[in-house]
Amino acid sequence: MSLLALIAALLLEQLHPLSSRKHLYGWLSGYVDFFQHHFNVGQYKHGKIAWLLAVLPLLFAVMASTWLLHQVHPLWAWAFNVLVLYLTMGFRQFSHYFTGIHRALRNGNLEEARVLLTHWRGIASHELNPEEIARLAIEEALIASHRNVFGVILWFVLFSAIGLGGAAGALLYRLGQFLCKRWGNEHHEKASELGEFGYFARKMFHLLEWLPVRMTALTFAIVGDFEDTLYCWRSQAKNWPNNETGILLSSGAGALGVRLGMPIPQGGLPLDRASLGLGDEADIGFMQSTIGLVWRSIIFWLVLLLMLTLSSLLG
Repeated sequence: MSLLALIAALLLEQLHPLSSRKHLYGWLSGYVDFFQHHFNVGQYKHGKIAWLLAVLPLLFAVMASTWLLHQVHPLWAWAFNVLVLYLTMGFRQFSHYFTGIHRALRNGNLEEARVLLTHWRGIASHELNPEEIARLAIEEALIASHRNVFGVILWFVLFSAIGLGGAAGALLYRLGQFLCKRWGNEHHEKASELGEFGYFARKMFHLLEWLPVRMTALTFAIVGDFEDTLYCWRSQAKNWPNNETGILLSSGAGALGVRLGMPIPQGGLPLDRASLGLGDEADIGFMQSTIGLVWRSIIFWLVLLLMLTLSSLLG
């Protein structure tokens, strides 16, 4: 049932992307801001209490809903899982930016590509040349595909396997990611106001990311260049400021045979970044290869889940 729910959610989002996701995030922003407003005094313990109060009730509500719907009929519980996956697994949330940048670069429209990348990253990109735009777009796509797809799938499958309802696992991962971004981001414009309040959110998302990041990197190795992926993962990931992001980008670069990272101009000065990957400079050809890598990885996970499901049924 987990496999069918994943396939249904992926197909549903491809056929009918959720146009009102911004309203969902608007509600979620108001929800977490309530806890921040009432609990934030800049201390770690209050951040821990706020995180638990924000996450656990929603988690228990989803688990209870799954159980109750399953008592009525398993098909209702399956449909509920599809709905939660549809709301949490945002593949099209980033792919339209990537596709637009790829099309603009292919047509030689550098300014349009810069504008799209600026909207996507939230950082001005008017100084970047085509190769730098392609490189950053590939980096963003690798990170976004993991956090919007692979991480959600893994936690969905883990919670399904232990009988807690896959929907709760998907929700836990995305809530942890959202709270880390809002409370635990050291570069957030309100970071100084949060103080130690966001440390627990950052710590929890680090725990939630530990296994998914390594599973995604291993998948990149299997469906891409295995030896180069493992080499880049072992030797280059530690050079990136954030370890989880370093694992994703170095493994993705190795799988594609492309060079990522490296200094880029920002604010009139060169922004120093570690070199990741082996091989050639990024271009629109590697952007197309990135799409192939992500889809091969998704298919690999679905096939693996199918094999595990058949094995369980036969056992």
